[in-house]
Amino acid sequence: MNVSVIKGLDPAIDRVAAMARGAWRFLTRGWFAAAGSEEIVTLLLSGAEGVPLIALPITMMNGIIRTVPGGYWPFRSFPVAEQATPEHMAALLRDPSARRALGRVWRVGPLYADDPALGLLRQAAGRSGWHVCERRIATSWLLDMTALAAEGEWPRNSTLRKNRFHEKHLAGHGALTWRFARGAEWTPQLFADLAAIEARSWHGGASDPKFLPGPHRDFWEKLSRDPDQAARMNAALLYVDGEPAAFSFDLDVDGRKYAIANSYDPAFAKHSPGKCLYYRNLVDAMGRGIGLVDWGAGDGGYKQTIGATQGPEILDCLIIRTGWLSLFDPLVAALWKATGHKG
Repeated sequence: MNVSVIKGLDPAIDRVAAMARGAWRFLTRGWFAAAGSEEIVTLLLSGAEGVPLIALPITMMNGIIRTVPGGYWPFRSFPVAEQATPEHMAALLRDPSARRALGRVWRVGPLYADDPALGLLRQAAGRSGWHVCERRIATSWLLDMTALAAEGEWPRNSTLRKNRFHEKHLAGHGALTWRFARGAEWTPQLFADLAAIEARSWHGGASDPKFLPGPHRDFWEKLSRDPDQAARMNAALLYVDGEPAAFSFDLDVDGRKYAIANSYDPAFAKHSPGKCLYYRNLVDAMGRGIGLVDWGAGDGGYKQTIGATQGPEILDCLIIRTGWLSLFDPLVAALWKATGHKG
């Protein structure tokens, strides 16, 4: 095994991501580059015949603590090949050059409790001089469309009938256009359409809009310049008389749809434009071989109504180097856990 610490984002990140578990294959060099940090280093563990198995990009956060960069959602993690083992992770974490790059404390998250990288960290940390402190952020929600369809007709005819009723009344405001965009269709005009909807929606005054000018918009615009990532970025839009009225935005990765944002113009609220659009989006996804929707955290009510069930816990982790301060590790872990969400 060989460990390297490389300045910048090494191309080997893409090789590792291609060998990762399917739903984690979006963790490419483009994903980390879109985060925009100029002080990233890549910790790379290579196995037999120089095959890269773990790629850990790390950067400074607030000048104090090192962190894994990337967009907040779906999650901040790093790619590990499916054949990577706890022994590989332990070798990386024991390496003197890697330890210098990681510092005394580094952070990875949010990420899922079943994240492959976290699984390796949990098994390797103790034997390699590190302690993993976890805090809970929320419970995720998953919609298994494949399972629902196997149980019977899904979406149900009654649901589609209701949606057609709403669409009929929506059409009273003007001609309806349904659009699904990805890949080369990510143009400045498409981003402008998403921002126009968001500005009129309940997200317009929020602190973290996805497409109004700001860091989130910058991230997605940068990501769209990577052809492979742009092909994963899926926007479903409804236009009423040519004006953008509703959108759903997702990241589609190897049979899984990560639902990132949705908004609609409240002028049409009583006709459920968001619901009508999202069901069309789900049917389109099923037609493209996507069987699972990952809705992340938040408002499980309407998600359960559609058929979602609770998925893995979403966690935030501090990785602390042990040593003479290790007596304080249980206290640090308890304090970190206490800052998480309960319930």
